[in-house]
Amino acid sequence: MFFDSFTELFNMGGHGVFVWLSYGLSALIIAQNFISPMLTRKKVIKDIERQMRREQK
Repeated sequence: MFFDSFTELFNMGGHGVFVWLSYGLSALIIAQNFISPMLTRKKVIKDIERQMRREQK
C-alpha cells in the first residue's frame, strides 16, 4: 500500500482508527507480557528474603 500523504496513511480510507487502535493494543499487551513477569519476580524474591529472615530469628 502506498499513500500520497501522512494524512492518508493515518486515515487509511476511514479505517485508520481501527488499525492504529489494534496496533496500540497489541503493543500494550506485548509490553505487559514483558513487564509483569519482572515485577512478579521481584516480589517473589522479596517475599522469600523476608521469609528467610523470619526463619533465622
